[in-house]
Amino acid sequence: MRILWAPWRREYVRKADSRECFLCEALKKVDGEENLILKRGKWSFIILNRFPYNSGHLMVAPLRHEGELLRLTQEEKKEIWELMELSLKLLSKVYNPHGFNIGINIGRPAGAGLITHFHLHIVPRWEGDTNFLPVFSQTKVIPEALEESYRRLKEGLEDL
Repeated sequence: MRILWAPWRREYVRKADSRECFLCEALKKVDGEENLILKRGKWSFIILNRFPYNSGHLMVAPLRHEGELLRLTQEEKKEIWELMELSLKLLSKVYNPHGFNIGINIGRPAGAGLITHFHLHIVPRWEGDTNFLPVFSQTKVIPEALEESYRRLKEGLEDL
């Protein structure tokens, strides 16, 4: 058997059952490569996913720690949608993907890793970006470092 090492996943596994909210922890820090926040609005923000499915995988979430979509205010929901649209424009400009997955996982049975702070995922997709590795070895190859993704997206955001 061959083994493909992905040691960066260790941090994710270690924190998966942690009681701390990684989104709230990121909001406490100064925006930059350390917290991966690309933009803060009045009610919500855009953050790069630290454990991406593809390069450029973003999340949009309310600033307020709230896990229930139905408990978000109209202002929060409106701005989340606006930041989602901005994210699509940004990712289109910077990465030129062929498509997107936009997803909301509500509850652990639906795949939510963080159930206490609502967020949506925006994953850029390209023709042929799926292959045998995720299926057979549960490993995904991300061809770009997070720091490089952050820098490219932050620069792209300045021009929008």
